[in-house]
Amino acid sequence: MGAMVIVAYRPKPGCEWELEALVREHVPCLRTLGLVTERPAQAMRAKDGTIVEVFEWKQGGIEAAHNSARVAELWERFANACDYVPLRELPEAEAMFAEFEPIAL
Repeated sequence: MGAMVIVAYRPKPGCEWELEALVREHVPCLRTLGLVTERPAQAMRAKDGTIVEVFEWKQGGIEAAHNSARVAELWERFANACDYVPLRELPEAEAMFAEFEPIAL
């Protein structure tokens, strides 16, 4: 079995559209490299503009991603466009049923 992950990306000023494009590219890239499962990924936007992504790594996929030049390049672009934030920093996370705006992938 793989591992389901939830990650929150807070866009840097002026990088909102770039970040959204990166999120659309992220899982398809990982899937091409055989690092994530075929389970459909989900992306959504918090009220403050933070994007939340949910996807499933294949067993060993996380480790393999850290050894991939292609993934390193993609993650460098993410680092230029956003800050990674803990889910607890999102006001939505305080609600019993957290609601987000869906993003089409």
